Order: sequence, then C-alpha cells, then structure tokens
Amino acid sequence: MSRVVHWLLHRERLLFYAVNRKIKHSALDRLFSVITHAGGAAFTISASLLLAILGSGMWRIAGLECMIALALSHVPVAIVKRKYPRARPYLVLPDTNICKNPLTDHSFPSGHSTAVFSIAVPLVCAAPVLGYALLPLAGLVSLSRIYLGLHYPSDCAAGIAIGTCTGLGTVAIFA
Repeated sequence: MSRVVHWLLHRERLLFYAVNRKIKHSALDRLFSVITHAGGAAFTISASLLLAILGSGMWRIAGLECMIALALSHVPVAIVKRKYPRARPYLVLPDTNICKNPLTDHSFPSGHSTAVFSIAVPLVCAAPVLGYALLPLAGLVSLSRIYLGLHYPSDCAAGIAIGTCTGLGTVAIFA
C-alpha cells in the first residue's frame, strides 16, 4: 500500500482509540449503550412507520419519505458490505473496549449511521428547527458506534454520507 494509505489508516486508528479508549467513562457507557439503538432497525423502522401511519399532512409525507429513504439507503450498504468486507475494529485492534453482544458482520459502512441519517434528513427538511435536536442525536448515534468498538470512523462517515444522500434524494423526489 502507498504511504498515503498507511498514513490515513494510522490516523483513523488514532481517532478510533481516542473515541473508544481515551474518553471512556461509566456515564458514557450507559448513554451510548442506549442511544446507539436510535440507529437500529427496530427504532428507525418503527418511527418511520408510525409517522407515516399516524401523521397527517406534511408529517405523513415526511414519514413516507423516511420509510423510502431508509429502505433505499440499505441497498448500497448491503452491496458495499459484501463487496468490501472489513472486520470490525474489536476483532482487529488490540485493547478495544466493546459493548455486550457485539455484532460480527462486516463493519463498512455503518448501517446504524446510515439509518439514523436517512430518517433524520427528511424530518429536518420538513421542519428545519428539528435539526437542532435530530442532527446532534444522529451524530451521537454515529459516535456511539465508534465508542462501543463496533465501527471505525470511516465506517460512520460513509454511513452518514449514504444516509444523508438518500434522505435528500427522497425529499427531492417528493418535492
């Protein structure tokens, strides 16, 4: 590999360890163990469905946009995970702090980051003031994936990009 790639991988490991080990605290353990589920399938699918079914007017449309963006966003995630398998950090890097029952599938890109951003973006587009709460929450979900030893920073960055693009694309189609 080139020197640039080695340099990037080294920097990513340093950033991973900074989040995963250096800021370790029992309060963060509890916070991130809970907040990470906001990017999981159960929460993102349920939230989107409830909004689409129970919402009215712009909220029903936003719920439909969330459902479509969520479904579409996981097509590239599934393809990339299969085509570019990357072992999770806790399986590769020594002294990684890990959560209970860690996932064992491939880590790139982060499905949780993808999911949470794919539903946050349509909601923020529907009501921009929600961005003050939803975007930091989505960012914390992504950060939790690194803190819990499940993803590298680039996994989360890729997930954020995929989720944001599918969210924006879906909103553009509905506009």
